[in-house]
Amino acid sequence: MQTTQHKNTLEFAKEQDQNDPLRRFRNQFHIPKDKSGDEQVYLCGNSLGLQPKLTQEYIQQELEDWSNLGVEGHTEAKNPWMPYHEFLTEKMAKIVGAKPSEVVMMNTLSVNLHLMMVSFYQPTSERFKIIIESDAFPSDKYAVESQLKFHGHDPKDSLILWEPREGEELCHFEDLEKIMKTEGDQVALLLIGSTNYYTGQSFPLKKITELGHRHGAKVGFDLAHGAGNIQPNLHETGPDFAVWCSYKYLNSGPGSVGGCFVHERHANNKELKRFTGWWGHNKQTRFNMRHEFDPIPGAEGWQLSNPPILSLAAIRASLAIFDEAGFENIRAKSVKITNYLEYLLKEIEGDQIEIITPQNPEERGCQLSIKVKNANKALFDKLMAAGVISDWREPNVIRVAPAPLYNSFEDVYKMVERLKALL
Repeated sequence: MQTTQHKNTLEFAKEQDQNDPLRRFRNQFHIPKDKSGDEQVYLCGNSLGLQPKLTQEYIQQELEDWSNLGVEGHTEAKNPWMPYHEFLTEKMAKIVGAKPSEVVMMNTLSVNLHLMMVSFYQPTSERFKIIIESDAFPSDKYAVESQLKFHGHDPKDSLILWEPREGEELCHFEDLEKIMKTEGDQVALLLIGSTNYYTGQSFPLKKITELGHRHGAKVGFDLAHGAGNIQPNLHETGPDFAVWCSYKYLNSGPGSVGGCFVHERHANNKELKRFTGWWGHNKQTRFNMRHEFDPIPGAEGWQLSNPPILSLAAIRASLAIFDEAGFENIRAKSVKITNYLEYLLKEIEGDQIEIITPQNPEERGCQLSIKVKNANKALFDKLMAAGVISDWREPNVIRVAPAPLYNSFEDVYKMVERLKALL
């Protein structure tokens, strides 16, 4: 939708909501309320997604089966616990554009990242460097630095940062190409956040994958801000691995279990180095405790432990909603509602705020990062007090993310009206 068609009125916002094919899904989520009992404007799904009303029912089922069946719940529960993680695989694979055999829900993001680097960061004396974007999420940087040190490399010499140009906020693919042209023979791994947590910039995943592979490096993506937000088409894009959390756009609850993708070309490689645990062992002989490790083909072979069922139940509840809504429809609304947010923000007079997220919908998800001139956190605090829940990132950015499953055009309109009043 072009900005000329937009109108800066509450009536226009309400009309868009009336015509929104996903509008019924808002009622399937708990929307936080203020002390007066009014719904808050919640635009923080990029940090923690709202709770689906289904979640309680799904978790309650497992609590009842546990209380009634004890250990027998592994096989006799309504949703048997032994194969429970498999109930999530197909729906999750659709959301990240992968084959079911390439996806597994397990552990948490940083744990999965370390497990993937055990397999896909295999440094040699000639090829040992890792590239990340300069403002990668801190956990990625810490994980990468610790892996480099573990292998005897100094991060000062072996960690390469893909940086924005001077005076800019966003990274240019051409600059990554230049890095690979000069350093490519020494690069063992490209590890890029698919959608940057700070700027909201979505990177060209296929081009990055092809670039890395062309120079003989392995390629992995952190989809913490991508899964459930953009469509990474992981199978076709072709990275060696990807990892993500499920509590942001995937609405699974604080600290919930993460996800992992391993491309099918690695599915049957038993020689690939990995850290192992019994849940990644051949399902037919898993309980015959004296067998040598025999990995399950595909992503499941990287599992370590039997999964936390209550957490998986919450993910399953959310994935049911995603499946009903259809990810293509979710992405279409994401583009539309974020375009409207951008239009409204640009209507604000003066130069106190600047959107640092790319304007091209192909280069972003639903998050817009708003840079505040001469900022401290006071404006953000006032916005929170005015009933708008967004989030603040030092030194001067307010992140706003209209999640298409539960946010409305009216939410976006109200947020900008309250921001204008404060400015």
